[in-house]
Amino acid sequence: MSYSFKVAFKSLYREKWINLLSIFTVGSSLLIITLTVFFLYNLELITGHLPERFSMMIYLKDNLAQEEVQNVLSTLRKRPDVAKLKYISKDEALKELKETLHDTNYILEGLDDNPLAASFEMRLKKDFVNAASAAKIAGEIKKMPGIDSVYYGEKIAEAINLLKRSVENISLIIFLTIALGVVFVTYSTVKILFYRRKEEIEILKLLGATGGFIRAPFLIEGGAIGLMGGVLGTIGAFAFYIAVTYRLSIVIPILKTLVFPPGLLIALPLTGIILGIIGSAIAIGRLRL
Repeated sequence: MSYSFKVAFKSLYREKWINLLSIFTVGSSLLIITLTVFFLYNLELITGHLPERFSMMIYLKDNLAQEEVQNVLSTLRKRPDVAKLKYISKDEALKELKETLHDTNYILEGLDDNPLAASFEMRLKKDFVNAASAAKIAGEIKKMPGIDSVYYGEKIAEAINLLKRSVENISLIIFLTIALGVVFVTYSTVKILFYRRKEEIEILKLLGATGGFIRAPFLIEGGAIGLMGGVLGTIGAFAFYIAVTYRLSIVIPILKTLVFPPGLLIALPLTGIILGIIGSAIAIGRLRL
């Protein structure tokens, strides 16, 4: 094994230009995979917080008696899908609207009556936060006495879920395509290195070297190329993350919330090693020794 590592690293240095080109190609390919995973990871974090922020607004009919409001409140509290319930009176709703408008609240001046309706802000339990359940719950609540209308972010939830599924599918396609590209690059490099050392390999065969003994350095070379490409891709991905969060966030503050997946620091070089060894194994497996 020590001989195999010695021969492999000697070959990596001797054929440094071919190997450097392969390393940069593998690194660039893995960088694309990393950026895809980076985007998908942050999208997952965003959608993961959706149940905590998802709420339904239940608007009451005008001129409901206090007793009727209490009946609605007690009925809603008995529902198994309700996590939290907050009553907002007409005066509180108008106050919140004025605070939201800030300097433009003068547009409300001159109103004789409060045009807003009393309402309940209802948060659902996590298991019920999906488009189908929310639509069913809203339909049931609309039929209750004293309820005028129900609003919930159905389109927003559907759009986020659709975006998430689309990104997952696209990410899978990108990963498989680029992984095949990395395997092909390693395959081509190892095959070239094999033919450049053909005379040396013939001498080893005459001396009685086994096929495994001859193949081992090539497998190590492929793994080393994949490892260095993975490290290069990781450095590039982290540099991109720093540039986005510290540079572009000055213009777009929301970018400060992006998170770099710590698992990529290990997963990317490991992926490079595995793909490099697979490419090498395919290259030397098709050659007769």
